[in-house]
Amino acid sequence: MLISTSQIWATETNSSLKLFFQHPGDNWENDSLPLGNGKIGATILGHVVKESIQFNEKTLWTGGPHSSTGDGYGFPPYSTEDYLSRLTTIQQEININGSMPPKQVAEVLGYDLKNYGSYQSFGYLHLSFDATHAKYTEYTRQLDLNTAIASVSYLVNDIRYLREYFVSYPDNSLLVKISADKAGSINLAAHISVPKNRTSQTQFLHKNELLTSGQLTDNKQQYAAILKITHENGNVKQEDDRFVVANADSVVLQLSAVTNYELRHPNYIGTDAISRVKNNVNASKDLSYAEFKQRHLSDYQTLFSRVSFELNQAAPMAMDKMVNGYPFEDPKLNQSLERIYYQYGRYLLIASSRAGSLPANLQGIWNQDIQAPWSADYHLNINLQMNYWLADMTNLPETLPPLFDYLDNLMIPGKQAAEQLFNSPGWVVFLNSNPWGSIGLIKWPTAFWQPEAAAWMANQYFDHYLYTLDKTFLADKAYPILKSASEFWIKNLVPHPKTKQLAVNPSYSPENGNFSAGAAMSQQIIFDLFMKTFASAELLNDTEMLNILSAALEKLDMGLKIGSWGQLQEWAQDWDKEDNKHRHVSHLYALHPGSYISKNNTPELAKAAVTSLNARGDGGTGWSKAWKINFWARLFDGNRAYKLLQEQLHSSTLANLWSSHPPFQIDGNFGAVSGMTEMLLQSHQNTIHLLPALPQAWPNGKIQGLKARGNVQVAMKWHNNALQKARITPLQNSEIKLKNSHFTDALRVLSNGKNIPFKINNKHEVSFSTLANQEYLVLVNQLSPTPKESTLLKVTLK
Repeated sequence: MLISTSQIWATETNSSLKLFFQHPGDNWENDSLPLGNGKIGATILGHVVKESIQFNEKTLWTGGPHSSTGDGYGFPPYSTEDYLSRLTTIQQEININGSMPPKQVAEVLGYDLKNYGSYQSFGYLHLSFDATHAKYTEYTRQLDLNTAIASVSYLVNDIRYLREYFVSYPDNSLLVKISADKAGSINLAAHISVPKNRTSQTQFLHKNELLTSGQLTDNKQQYAAILKITHENGNVKQEDDRFVVANADSVVLQLSAVTNYELRHPNYIGTDAISRVKNNVNASKDLSYAEFKQRHLSDYQTLFSRVSFELNQAAPMAMDKMVNGYPFEDPKLNQSLERIYYQYGRYLLIASSRAGSLPANLQGIWNQDIQAPWSADYHLNINLQMNYWLADMTNLPETLPPLFDYLDNLMIPGKQAAEQLFNSPGWVVFLNSNPWGSIGLIKWPTAFWQPEAAAWMANQYFDHYLYTLDKTFLADKAYPILKSASEFWIKNLVPHPKTKQLAVNPSYSPENGNFSAGAAMSQQIIFDLFMKTFASAELLNDTEMLNILSAALEKLDMGLKIGSWGQLQEWAQDWDKEDNKHRHVSHLYALHPGSYISKNNTPELAKAAVTSLNARGDGGTGWSKAWKINFWARLFDGNRAYKLLQEQLHSSTLANLWSSHPPFQIDGNFGAVSGMTEMLLQSHQNTIHLLPALPQAWPNGKIQGLKARGNVQVAMKWHNNALQKARITPLQNSEIKLKNSHFTDALRVLSNGKNIPFKINNKHEVSFSTLANQEYLVLVNQLSPTPKESTLLKVTLK
């Protein structure tokens, strides 16, 4: 008799994943419940009498080439000869003196960029209700991560009122439904307001459609939004710039918002905004609310439900109480918050990054300001990269097209920058960019010089290939951007003044210390770039590039030196100080996201990385702690990674679970989820390592739907901190290597109820051949099997 793995491993679903509050929100940053579809973002504070739903459209930006006082794409007004002369001056100074203060370098190589621009709040959808609603009771405001639907519920005069909110990706609209359990109880007014830094006109298009449109004053960018209203019973009338509803049973509001932005260098202007928004609303004109909702759920749940994660959690409390009380003495409450936080990160990425718009920015897609912190732009020295670390590993590849589309476009001005500033082939960009193709050269002394940014971003293309093994993606998307970045550095690396190895000069370890030649992070990124370009060239048979890279790699400084007190050096010189608590630990790039430091293959370097991390400590900002979770997971120290997760949740997390730098900065959310996943699954060393850094605080749990490199899906269940079983599903024929510290001789691998032969590579690693789309169940005999599993295994062994 044959027993399928599905009989042994029942399909898991996510139990309750609700962020709820028992009061309206007072503070946008701390209390908002965020909704989004990658294009439109909305935040729900849930005020009862006067609700203002702040919303965004991700392409609404000031600045850029059409700004009257802007500098276009960020190019300084220097000739190629002038900039190369400036660069040579800095290099010679560093060669002679070993270093230069950031301010001096910025004066020579930086550029005082004007009117860079900022991400904009689009406006507010205002809902006004009867004053009697001020006397509400039994209030609940919540966001259900399983459905991406927020709601507000309360009681007034024994009538239960309910508001439902979601942002639909299929229909590119915010939907709001207001209902009550007593007929004729809905009375409200609805209108849109926008900030004052733009022109604004309102116009009723039909009896149930209100258009708000205009242009930003700064750059004449067009925007347009349509508010459409439908109702059940009662009546609706138009008054000035709003709809007024009386005695309805229910009301549905559809809000669609667009701009005339087009991701296409150098113009960035597409079709007019009013035509776009009319077409969008017209496309869904025949849909009922139930159909809108089902289309939304079908789309969203296809992505979100791939991963389920269960610990031995308690039922959650109100989220502000959870965050304020964390960590609790009751580990079940801690696990409840940690589990929700994990899935919340996946939710936020789905909500802020979908095909057809820009990538997730520093605040994802949510911003209430007309001058956002750091412009809510794209910082290329850790932040944008960190936003997408979780995408492949948590099985959300649909969130990646905005990143790749953005970078493909950015490579165009990046090639111009390489030619104009460096007389070089390839492409280069600096510290930060925006939707207008800025190359990111600014003049802030400690945050302007990151010419390795293009290389780092290009490396993420190859990582995506490793997860998918999509040869077409490699040839058409990844290799061109990798090769171009490599061509730039092959031309621009210079001999280090002391070692004569190829080095980046000038080089700067982000926001820390002086400029020098060959800082560790610079060298590690370029080494990673060359290695990934080399691997791609091998797969695509580019012999010429293989020869060029081989020659460069022989001379390249890898940026991996151990210093006098056992630390991994941050610079080529042994300058590190043991009492330096700087939040950046950039010289550990080779540990993560790189893969060139490991306890197994480079134990001395791993030991040095531990020394550096211990010296820097567990403090820092939200994103800094998040990166450290990943570092400690890569070092197989699950308890230390968990300690950093606790620091993140306790000190750098707001009541609505947004990460705080401060202020709100979303990379901390995304980076922490990446780190939590690295605690449970790693695959960067050509082996699928199951539970490599499981903390003692998670003794029992299960997770399914994760993705390993090699195009393999993974599910696991563990008990008493030991792996019980894993389900491995390769999506193509392959040889699988599995690793776990509890593998023993008492190990079974089954597929379709049959025992599968495997090779024992060592006491912790096995390998076996697999077929595409077959499920392979790995059973570890650490504990007595359940009665059901025992019966099934006996039947199988017969």
